[in-house]
Amino acid sequence: MISALHSEFFDRVDKALEEIRPHLAVDGGNIELVEVTDDLIVRIKWVGNCEHCAMSAMTMKAGVEQAIKSKIPEIKGIEALNGYHAV
Repeated sequence: MISALHSEFFDRVDKALEEIRPHLAVDGGNIELVEVTDDLIVRIKWVGNCEHCAMSAMTMKAGVEQAIKSKIPEIKGIEALNGYHAV
């Protein structure tokens, strides 16, 4: 069962991602929020053209992390489950 606090974090992260989704859509891509773990790690999945884009590591750092952490500083990290991502 998902706790109310966990659900609140999921909703807040998804709302933060709404800010960057239009920019991804311009190039035929998107981002899907998969989960927010108990230790406040966000797991995302690249969708569409973003899945195979060599720029996804830069987008992760400059776009996704910034959008999420500026709104929810409690988040400890962001991980991509697919596509290119920084090591």
